[in-house]
Amino acid sequence: MSYQVGVFVGSLSKVSINRRLAAALMRMSGDGLELREVPIGNLPLYNHDYDADYPPEGVRFKAAVASVDALIFVTPEYNRSVPGALKNAIDWGSRPWGQNSFALKPSAVIGTSPGKIGTAVAQQHLRSILSFVNSPELAQPEAYIQFTDGLITEDGEVTDPDTAEFLAKWLRLYEEFVCKVISVNPKPAT
Repeated sequence: MSYQVGVFVGSLSKVSINRRLAAALMRMSGDGLELREVPIGNLPLYNHDYDADYPPEGVRFKAAVASVDALIFVTPEYNRSVPGALKNAIDWGSRPWGQNSFALKPSAVIGTSPGKIGTAVAQQHLRSILSFVNSPELAQPEAYIQFTDGLITEDGEVTDPDTAEFLAKWLRLYEEFVCKVISVNPKPAT
């Protein structure tokens, strides 16, 4: 069985190193995972006033989240937290009250940064948010990737064998996790 996985890239930059990491994950995913980006850049700032009548961008976003089996969040770290665009997307997907698109969808968090601790603080903050929106999370292994020049090419090729091996293992463990979560929380029949 192949699981459809929505990938959220927290950086809106076209030259983002986290976008490169997302490309690497998409390139490396095996037959059991079909990864595709769920764009977040066109969402307006979430406001409770939209709950009565979601704008087309919000409707498309919620439909994209609903269409996947699982989620991967690839986040940079901005001021020791997640980027505002990523938090905004989570707010859109979890609203209006009672229509949380993230509920019971297995998720994983990963990120890269030039710093030695990668995106550790942002990831912990994101894990707290995902817990609140009831998205079961892959706890181990944690994936804080220190980005060095040339580590991942623009088209997602990982040039360091140790990093490639780690990411491949991370994806295998994520696939096992997705399978387990979905087996106890199957999609409702439509």
